[in-house]
Amino acid sequence: MGSGKQKWKIYFHKSPSTLFLLKKQSPSIPNEFLCPIAGTLMADPVIVSSGHTFERNCVHACVSLSFKPKLADGSSPDFSTIIPNLALKSTIFNWCRTHLIDPPKPIDFYSAGKMVCALIHTSQNPNNTKSQVEDVKSELTRTPSQVSITSSEESVTLRNGFPTPLPLKTRPSCCSSSSSSDMETLNSNSLEEEEFLTKMTSYEVSEQKEALISLRKLTRTQEETRLHLCTPRLLSALKSLITSRYSSLQVNAVAVLVNLSLENQNKVKIVRSGIVPPVIDVLRGGFPESQDHAAGALFSLSLDDQNKTAIGVLGALPPLLHALRSDSERTRHDSALALYHLSIVQSNRVKMIKLGAVQILLGMVKSGHMTGRILLALCNFAASVEGRTAMLDGGGVDCLVSKLSQDEFDSESTRESCVAALYGLSYGGLRFKGLAKEAGAEEVLKKVEESGNERAKEKAGRILEVLRKKDPEEEEIDWEELLNSEDNHTVNS
Repeated sequence: MGSGKQKWKIYFHKSPSTLFLLKKQSPSIPNEFLCPIAGTLMADPVIVSSGHTFERNCVHACVSLSFKPKLADGSSPDFSTIIPNLALKSTIFNWCRTHLIDPPKPIDFYSAGKMVCALIHTSQNPNNTKSQVEDVKSELTRTPSQVSITSSEESVTLRNGFPTPLPLKTRPSCCSSSSSSDMETLNSNSLEEEEFLTKMTSYEVSEQKEALISLRKLTRTQEETRLHLCTPRLLSALKSLITSRYSSLQVNAVAVLVNLSLENQNKVKIVRSGIVPPVIDVLRGGFPESQDHAAGALFSLSLDDQNKTAIGVLGALPPLLHALRSDSERTRHDSALALYHLSIVQSNRVKMIKLGAVQILLGMVKSGHMTGRILLALCNFAASVEGRTAMLDGGGVDCLVSKLSQDEFDSESTRESCVAALYGLSYGGLRFKGLAKEAGAEEVLKKVEESGNERAKEKAGRILEVLRKKDPEEEEIDWEELLNSEDNHTVNS
């Protein structure tokens, strides 16, 4: 009995036929674990807008080829957005561990592209269904019974009874059509993107640097390149390099992002990719040249109205205000322009007021530092109730009137911005009138009426009308008492 038991052990481990039978008894895979396109266990499942789940690279291949497959239930998926299905991924990997099966590996882009090419060909040639699709899918979905364990390197590798897709060493055969209108091909844009991604995700810093420098050069001047390379996968790779501890990688990665953000079609896509927080981190404490690019990126992205609130919510305002004191002129200027565009949105203005932005900006006007850009932002504050109040409390009237009296502007447009900011404050009622009279605004505005450009003259005239207009309730007002009471109120609050 003992020797029989010993023979059974040797037979179980050594006999190929027994191993073959054992693999045939592998547990059946739940359908929800299989990609509808590849038919294999999903290693990187993503949910698309329509609610379907696919292997990530199968979705990218479909998007690259502008193809929407017809699913078993007759519906067509919507690939406009994808979200990682982390819950399903965890379930699949737990299932593999429970059944002693190696977890699946992601399907590479080329293999996914080959399958999608075959599906496209089939949809255009329904009578050829089994000749193309089955041939391609068989490479990725063969069962153990169809493949020899000792097959050549052209065979599918078996791992615990499950097939692993063959890596394609060359361009997919479906992309090199032998007839005039035979098959859809993977476009050159996708191949170019794949080449960059391979290097950007390499473990070799030299390859990552090479890819970023090349990408930076291409996106600097080529509009089409900026458009077709601004993809979720490339932005994801860029995101990890932006926070690199290597200066060359960080600098070039943020510079590439600036270039990509130049296209209006890319701005919202970039913000939604989740790349803004790393950029903010770079502005806060990155390498000096990286900070230049980070400020430029935030300025560029803030030009789109859909991004303004999001950028403020993500925490860009404090480091942008701090960057106004940067040693780099480029960082200071781009930060000021970013703050101007972001301050158009009320929620951002409120945040900036709480951060002390009004006092910071008025101080910069007094010092003559970047006056033109700073006055643009102050115009946004002066045009709103909360901003106007903060400026009146912070000595904004006296600051602006004093600036106009000095008449040391670098351009006529800067002087006009100063008058425009004062005009916004003129809606501050009696408080503004008292502060303006105390600052001697009337005499200064008369000079603007005489020598300013048309828009400045018009605004100066309107402010003078406000100052000269006497309302019944202000006939017996003691301006000195009013101003003192306001000052006391400000101190007590």
